[in-house]
Amino acid sequence: MFTGIIEDLGSVIKLENERENLHLTIQSKITHELKIDQSVSHNGICLTVVHIKDDTYTVTAIKETLDKTNLSELKNGDQINLERAMKLGDRLDGHIVQGHVDQTAICKLIEEVDGSWVYTFEYDKSLKNITIEKGSITVNGVSLTVVNSKSNRFSVAIIPYTYEHTNFNMFTKGTVVNLEFDVVGKYIKRLYDIR
Repeated sequence: MFTGIIEDLGSVIKLENERENLHLTIQSKITHELKIDQSVSHNGICLTVVHIKDDTYTVTAIKETLDKTNLSELKNGDQINLERAMKLGDRLDGHIVQGHVDQTAICKLIEEVDGSWVYTFEYDKSLKNITIEKGSITVNGVSLTVVNSKSNRFSVAIIPYTYEHTNFNMFTKGTVVNLEFDVVGKYIKRLYDIR
């Protein structure tokens, strides 16, 4: 379980395919606080630490994860949003994030608005995920508030701190991102659909 508040930008230093799996080695300033078998959010994807060496660690993504996320588009040197699992008793500064990506989206528009940025994303509505105005959404692991909610499109406003401390500052038109829709909204939609 995560909050969507990014702790560090890690650097992808090695990508290794093994059959249908992808091993990612990440360099990060939080590596020294990690341990084997710990869950860490990588661009919103919950992955398990399988190896640690110096200031790098390795996680493995299986085919199911690769099919639903943007991990297969990563290259050496790319920056990735990192968050360790939340501790019970801590403040929940973002919203409840499971680290289970629902689908990807494409960045369609980036607007600079007098000191902040508005990003617009489009996603495949056939997967039946929804956003609501002022509801929560996780984009590449970042907890955000939805604005301009449409049936297959939404926007988010990014403050300078988030822009500087996440990989949002590297997005361009066409960038593929990971989305995790609000867990409460997913349960409500599911209950509504089975009625």
